[in-house]
Amino acid sequence: MNVVALVLAAGNSVRFGTDKRRALLMDGRSLLVHSVERACAVFDDVRVVLRDRERGMDLGLPPGCRVISSPNCASGMGHSLAAGAASLVDSEAQAVAILLGDMPWVETATLAGLGFNASASTIVLPCHDGQQGHPVLFGRAFWPALARLTGDEGARSVVKANPASCVRLEVQDAGVLLDVDSPDAVHW
Repeated sequence: MNVVALVLAAGNSVRFGTDKRRALLMDGRSLLVHSVERACAVFDDVRVVLRDRERGMDLGLPPGCRVISSPNCASGMGHSLAAGAASLVDSEAQAVAILLGDMPWVETATLAGLGFNASASTIVLPCHDGQQGHPVLFGRAFWPALARLTGDEGARSVVKANPASCVRLEVQDAGVLLDVDSPDAVHW
């Protein structure tokens, strides 16, 4: 599998009330560490997009992760995604898996299956019970478009502009739909 992982974790957790990346899950690991460790179990190259001047070690991230700074993250997820995509210029991967730092329950087998189906010219979208989820994997052909994103829409515009390149994979993993937006959701 020739896929690089990009974990978006530069948001401000406004709906959560505090820095949800540090919220502890039932196993004692933080939300972000749990999400990143799942990515590290599958992908050889894991990059984590953080707020400007943050360090991975301060958030307990595994030492092998590359931290990408998003100085404009307050302007929306598109800016963070663009910063992460711009960091891919040194990658030889054929696709990037865009993971959200607040989705810790995506199974490693699901990540591996999505990666297996990725290619340089496709956008792989996981679906569960007919609902589209995350992570979304973008082939190398779409990286320039990702690097130009702005605002808070994320990569939705890239998906909408390329319907013929989209591959929807039905997965049995409800974790592709479950993010943490409130303290109660940590204990799913």
